[in-house]
Amino acid sequence: MAEFLTDIKTLRERARQEIDKGPITEAYGADVTRVIQVCNEALATEIVCTLRYKRHYYTATGIHAEAVAGEFLQHAAEEQQHADQLAERIVQLGGEPDFAPDTLTTRSHAEYDDSRDLVAMIKEDLVAERIAIASYTEIVQWLGDGDPTTKRVFERILEQEEEHADDLRGMLERLPATEKR
Repeated sequence: MAEFLTDIKTLRERARQEIDKGPITEAYGADVTRVIQVCNEALATEIVCTLRYKRHYYTATGIHAEAVAGEFLQHAAEEQQHADQLAERIVQLGGEPDFAPDTLTTRSHAEYDDSRDLVAMIKEDLVAERIAIASYTEIVQWLGDGDPTTKRVFERILEQEEEHADDLRGMLERLPATEKR
């Protein structure tokens, strides 16, 4: 049987030290300030994506708009869940989630889009998902073993972003060629 790296008595003593840090213990291996900053950038990304999908849901028009708009609404709800998960993690790490609307788009990895054409909406949403996939993949790799909990949060979000990208690609493939121009 493998031994713990730290004996039980020492673990107990350390747990009582700096109790105000909550889950951040001596074993935490990342730069908590930078992790909070990265999480806040991802939070801004998720909020912008939620807003973009909501706008697309309400403004989608055309013969195929109803089915596509339903996907937009579902994706908006899932992006909002991602934002909530990130805000919760930021608080757990002792930070403050940044919901400031005046700097939201400058902190976001993805851009807001106000396209009026259904195909353009789908393409812009797909671009935004691809940006999220690329940046969240980098974040997961950067976190490594330094913060396994935040890493898992990003891995779960990343999995759903990949599903969104696949859904959007499928929507584009199913549209008649006349609408794809």
